Formats: sequence, structure tokens, C-alpha cells
Amino acid sequence: MTSWLTDGAPHVWRPYCQMKTAPAPLAVARTHGARIVLEDGRELVDGIASWWTACHGYNHPHIREAVTQQLARAPHVMFGGLAHEPAYRLASRLAALLPGDLNHVFFAESGSVAVEISMKMALQYWINRGVAGRTKFVSFLGGYHGDTLATMTICDPEEGMHGLFSGVMPAQHVVALPRDAASEAALDALLTQRGPEIAALIVEPRVQGAGGMLLHDDRVLQVLRRLADKHGLLLIFDEIFTGFGRTGDLFACEGAGVVPDIVTLSKALTGGTLPLSAAIASDKVFEAFWSDDPGAALMHGPTYMANPLACAAANASLDLFESGAWRVDVARINAALAQGLEPCRAAPGVVDVRTLGAIGVVEFDQPVDAGGLCARFVDLGCWIRPMGKVVYLTPPFVTSDAELERLTGAICEVMAS
Repeated sequence: MTSWLTDGAPHVWRPYCQMKTAPAPLAVARTHGARIVLEDGRELVDGIASWWTACHGYNHPHIREAVTQQLARAPHVMFGGLAHEPAYRLASRLAALLPGDLNHVFFAESGSVAVEISMKMALQYWINRGVAGRTKFVSFLGGYHGDTLATMTICDPEEGMHGLFSGVMPAQHVVALPRDAASEAALDALLTQRGPEIAALIVEPRVQGAGGMLLHDDRVLQVLRRLADKHGLLLIFDEIFTGFGRTGDLFACEGAGVVPDIVTLSKALTGGTLPLSAAIASDKVFEAFWSDDPGAALMHGPTYMANPLACAAANASLDLFESGAWRVDVARINAALAQGLEPCRAAPGVVDVRTLGAIGVVEFDQPVDAGGLCARFVDLGCWIRPMGKVVYLTPPFVTSDAELERLTGAICEVMAS
């Protein structure tokens, strides 16, 4: 074992694991394309793009060059009272790419914080308009929006990670998605009854990611927009996972033809290079903060918001998206995942195999042994990290056909044994 790993292990608090019993993490030496190279020389095909971030693959030369050039100019400068070209150009480009009037970009560093900012925007939107009592949110079963205190309250309470904190923060309305007439009527009734206390509805469009890679069609989003308008509520789309091509469209809201009042972005925003997120508001929301009254301003400002290096990486990532090649790759990946994972339907305990864009999912009837399966996939040269009841793939868009075959083949082999 490498010395830096053994020397640092007593001092590093790792995510999502019981450190007393968890095996040691794999030591990474470098990355390239869709590959993670370990210190011991093994190469793993990354099937999950480092938590869905590395959409263009690792160490993409165009992004690397943009960051290198920005590093020489200014690696960071505070965003309070100062401005820099990478952030202002990025904000303009995002506004142009997003549908409708989503024109006002507030930057942060992480997805959870972007969601918190969107919630804060929604709450203050009503305060600034002189409407009291709108302090609650409606979110949906199967949803996941982050691990910070406020975002935990809008996650599915049965999803498992946040049960210890029940009662710490005010409870929200977490209900079924309006997938059919009955659930639509139930949501409509809730909004009729409790509307005066609700600030906004928030949903992951098309795919509820960490909650189990649960898919829903665009009609659900259209229903949510209609009900939000009917009851005079704001609608927030959490596109931290679904944004930037993962579902086959650049943004799920764009493909669904539904414009939310606020959208949150992160994950693949910088192509998996540096931390950056954004909460992007419509003209209607922003206008509630545009005032001669200093107290109507959004009093929020993460220290590293709009970090120039991260913004340079994001601009370079958008250059790659504008080339359009990713659409061909996502379609190619979708076909490979659909074909390659199909044999898993016959595996014991499998209840569903599904794909959407560059997402492939094998769902089981009960939670899987994530740690044990992960170790077996590593033995087959793959980095695949199951969660809950699903084994899933969200590979980088540059993953080759041979690498896709290795990923799907590893899942089929392990499921069959």
C-alpha cells in the first residue's frame, strides 16, 4: 500500500461509509479518457464518470488548456464587488442555452448548495412580494437533492441516508409524482388545501438519480408546470444529474418543453474538472429581487462562487457541447447499454432493466451488496458503484464501444454468477 494512503488514512473522513469496517479505498495514480489508473498499475473503465461529472472523459485537452491559461491569469478573485470574464461569459452562454427566460445565473460550488440557494430564492421571492407564510416545499418520493440540512428535508424520507436527522429541520411535503390520474388528482388536492403555505415544487426532471435511477416521462413535468401555474407556485428543476446531455438532450427541461422558474446545475458543468454549480432564475423570479430596497437583495455569497478556474473549465466544456458530437455518442451509448444489459433480465432478483440517454440501470427486488459487487467489478477491470437496489452505468460520453462492452459484460457476468 502506498505511503501517502497509509499515512493519511487516520486523518481523512471518507464519504458514505462506516470507516471502522469499510475496506481501504483504491489508490488512484492518474486518469485519462474513460479510464482510472490505479497506483498498482491496474486500469479501470469508469462506468459512473466520477459521480456523473466527467461527461467528456478525464483530462480532456481542450478543458485542460483552458484551465491552464486561466491559472496563469487569475486562479481566483472574490465575486463580491469584482467581475471577471470567464464568469460573465459563462452566465451569458448558459442563459442562451437554457429554454425560456432562465436568464439570471447565481454561481456556487456544489450541487447541494445550488439547491439550497434555489430554495432560498423561492422563499424570498414571496417575502419580497409581500406574501407571508409560504415556507414549505413540495418534493417527490424517490427524489434526492443533496446532503445539506435544508436539502435533506426535500429528499425521500425513506431513501435511507438521512433518517437520523428526522425532526431536526421543518418537515416538507414529500408526495408521489403525478404519473397517472389518481396521483395527479392527489397532488392537485394537496396544493388546493395547503397552497398558501407552499413556496415551490421541486423535482429531478426525467430521472430521480440517487434515489434509484427512477425514470418518469415528460408528461409528469408538463403536469407539474400546469399545477404550479394553476396554484400560483414556483417550479424548480434540479438538473444537477440530468443536465448536460445525460438524458439525450442538453437539458431535460429543454427536451421536455417545460420551462421551470428556477433550474439548478452542477456535476457535468465543468466536465468533471473543478467544483462549480449554479441556480438559474427566470425573469419573473429575478424581478422580485430587483428593487431600490437593499433588504430585497439575495443575501448569499459563497466564498469561491464563480471561481475563475472553474468558469474557464465550464466554458471549455460548453465549447465541446456546442460541437454536437456528444449527441451521437449518447445515442451510441444508449444502444450499447440497452443491448449489453438486456441479458440481466434473466438474472435472479432482477425486476427491471432500463435505459435513458447515457444511463443504464439494472434494478433488483431488494438492496444489493454494494461493497461486494464493487470489488467484483474491480476484478473485472471496471469501476461500477451500485447503490440501493440498482446497479447502474452513467459512463463518460467518450467511452469506446469496447469499453462499453467491458462494462455491460462485467455486470452480466457478476449477475449470472
